[in-house]
Amino acid sequence: MADDFLPFALPDVSDAEIAEVVDTLRSGWITYGPKTQRFEAEFAAAVGAKQALALNSCTAGLHLALLAAGVGRGDEVITSPITFAATANVIVHAGATPVLADVCADDLNIDPRAVVAKITPRTKALMPVHYGGQPCRMDELLAIAKEHGLVVIEDAAHAAGAAYKGRPIGAIGDASVFSFYAIKNMTTGEGGMLTTDDDALADKVRVLRSHGLSADAWKRYSASGGADYEVTVPGFNYRMTDIQAAIGRGQLARLKEINAARARLASRYSERLAKVAEVETPIARPEVEHAWHLYALRLRLERLRIDRDAFAGELRQRGIGTSKHFIPIHYHAFYREGFGFHRGDFPVAEDAYERLISLPLYPRMTEADVDRVATAIEAIVAANRK
Repeated sequence: MADDFLPFALPDVSDAEIAEVVDTLRSGWITYGPKTQRFEAEFAAAVGAKQALALNSCTAGLHLALLAAGVGRGDEVITSPITFAATANVIVHAGATPVLADVCADDLNIDPRAVVAKITPRTKALMPVHYGGQPCRMDELLAIAKEHGLVVIEDAAHAAGAAYKGRPIGAIGDASVFSFYAIKNMTTGEGGMLTTDDDALADKVRVLRSHGLSADAWKRYSASGGADYEVTVPGFNYRMTDIQAAIGRGQLARLKEINAARARLASRYSERLAKVAEVETPIARPEVEHAWHLYALRLRLERLRIDRDAFAGELRQRGIGTSKHFIPIHYHAFYREGFGFHRGDFPVAEDAYERLISLPLYPRMTEADVDRVATAIEAIVAANRK
């Protein structure tokens, strides 16, 4: 990587997390154990949930949440077309059918009106995605779910530290699932966390994440445990390790600081780009606390002579990394061919996708880095304005 290249994302790991990992490696216990259990308790307290279960990915958490909620063959689950493929994949893994509902034009979160139009007698669950770290319109979605008897499983992969009307994401729906992937607001390298106030759902997830065993490794091998166990259900190997939890505990302790830095940088972007008529900056609705996982700019292509991909290429030529979030679910061959989706089915999502560029945004950036990106955008616009 060139010294002057500004990557799209970098993790922010402090010396405290490194020291905690070293302590774990020297402790003699590196898989799921005491540090993971402390991480679970601390995360549950942070979001105000009764239960938190650490997993090896957000994908694993979404999968187990569906299974624990009884979602299976013949059921339908409604979610957003603007999300990473894992959101839809887990619905398929559970044996159910993914149903997509278009998004709101302002924040690209799932549109409650579109959700209502997609409900059928087979609909079992609703999986809203808190796009970019901005919570969905949860009051409206919960009212719809209550009216139709739906389970609400929040894809909170982007939303660690976010809040809706003063309530932390993680204690609103029936279950919420967070991602700790390397580029997320807080990371464990790989990893995830499922939170819930439903004790029965948590108990099912706890068994399913560890092969369906009646006793996990901590219960079998610690001083107070015993070697006996039985398989009660064919489960999965979805556990988090104490090494990952050691990183996660330090990250959680710094999450407010991390998110505040992201918010400052996002504000700087919006301030710098406010007068560039050819771009549309992301909004933050007044009733939410935005986690600012993404700063997703939308180009006004009708005012430019180049498309989104060419624009991103121009930024890369200037040493600036970008991404695009996300290729819509129904654009992927598996979902097009397997579920009969077509381009044109979700016009709001499709219009947004063709114009989206995610700009670099992470705490290790400086305001000078933001200014560099904004200056590059201004120059590209000036050279390609209609």
